[in-house]
Amino acid sequence: MLTVLLFLNLLVWVAVLVDASTGFRKLDRLEDETERINGPLLSIIVAARNEEENIESSIISQLKQNYKNIEWILVNDRSTDKTGKIMDKLQKTDKRIKVIHIRELPEGWLGKNYALYTGSQDAAGDLLLFTDADVQFQQQAIGKAISYFTNNKLEHLTAAPNLYGKNFFLQSFIAFFMFGFSYYKRPWMANRPRSKTGMGIGAFNMIAKKAYHAFGTHKAIKMRPDDDLMLGKKMKEMGHHQRMVTAMELLEVEWYGSLQEALIGLEKNTFAGLHYRISMVLFAIAGVFLSQVLPFFTLFSQDQIILSAANILLLAIVYTFIIKRMTTFSPLLFLLFPITALVFIYSIIRASFLTFKRGGIIWRGTKYRLSELREKRS
Repeated sequence: MLTVLLFLNLLVWVAVLVDASTGFRKLDRLEDETERINGPLLSIIVAARNEEENIESSIISQLKQNYKNIEWILVNDRSTDKTGKIMDKLQKTDKRIKVIHIRELPEGWLGKNYALYTGSQDAAGDLLLFTDADVQFQQQAIGKAISYFTNNKLEHLTAAPNLYGKNFFLQSFIAFFMFGFSYYKRPWMANRPRSKTGMGIGAFNMIAKKAYHAFGTHKAIKMRPDDDLMLGKKMKEMGHHQRMVTAMELLEVEWYGSLQEALIGLEKNTFAGLHYRISMVLFAIAGVFLSQVLPFFTLFSQDQIILSAANILLLAIVYTFIIKRMTTFSPLLFLLFPITALVFIYSIIRASFLTFKRGGIIWRGTKYRLSELREKRS
């Protein structure tokens, strides 16, 4: 039985390697695009709740853009810290900034989704950019994105930023997450016109206003904790012209400050990503363990040593290939691969258990009922 399982694992990872090596050829680097200085008005919409540590430096990095035709709409989503005051201070320094303060959350909305929707209603630009409050922008980022967007006649562009962590173990967990995200979500499929697979990343979702309204705005995904991904998914399903690029040298964000913060952060969308189904949770746990942990145990079995070693070698090749394309981390992080795989399994179990125990998710201090999340998951 083990022999068959390990052999099937080999076939799976060979298929993943072929798929990824072919798919990544479709992912352009935004750094390679020529930069535009002038063009259509871009409305950058930033929703923030209790982001006093990050919001000012993020907005200042955006204000330094070489691209000139930009307005900013900063939406304070019921913050209880100094986020709102920082936004007001920034508004006084630059007339292109408008601040909206949300005091109450309407029923049937997630806070971030409502904040982004509210900001979009005041946007004057023909292009919208939804971005998070902790993203750092290099000066050329917007100009290159506008150029890529217009040159390719896009309606939606999403860009993968450089994710960084403060220590080796956190970096290994981020790397493993990106590894799993890449083979599970296959982001390169967003760049295939005939594919219905879409992609959206919260750090950078640029969208034509007409397409945004045709899609249904954030009203269409108002109870989705994975709003960024769902925006891209729905846009692609509707046939809008979409591309995903990498922007490791142009955009940067600290994913989480610690492993504990990462586990807490994953509480909100892990179960959503598994469609709120126990069967999908069990499938994910079994799949990760059997394909990515088991070979490290069976390596010590004399009967399975060759197949186990072959599995580990192929895993290392696929891991290295993905990590070098989707992160700036060293492939040597693979040395912690089985440990981070087990931590990832724990994160799935933890997030699913807490969601059931609480009867929903707690995100940025607000509780959203599981029954409502399930009802409006489509």
